[in-house]
Amino acid sequence: MGTLVRADILNLTLAERIQLVEDIWDSIVECPEAVSLSDAQKAELDRRLEAYDQAPEAGTPWAIVRDRIRSGK
Repeated sequence: MGTLVRADILNLTLAERIQLVEDIWDSIVECPEAVSLSDAQKAELDRRLEAYDQAPEAGTPWAIVRDRIRSGK
């Protein structure tokens, strides 16, 4: 693969740039072991998982959060 420079990316349509980001993300997800987490990040994930296990009904569904973000509230 050749080098991709910012000018090349900016010449893509918005849809093509979104697809590029999706393709990059998919390539990262294929190798999760290559993404390292710090001890603090691991501890935070464990804390959140434990909180979810204790009260799975707590929190707000994504659709409501998304709508709140989009409305600016």
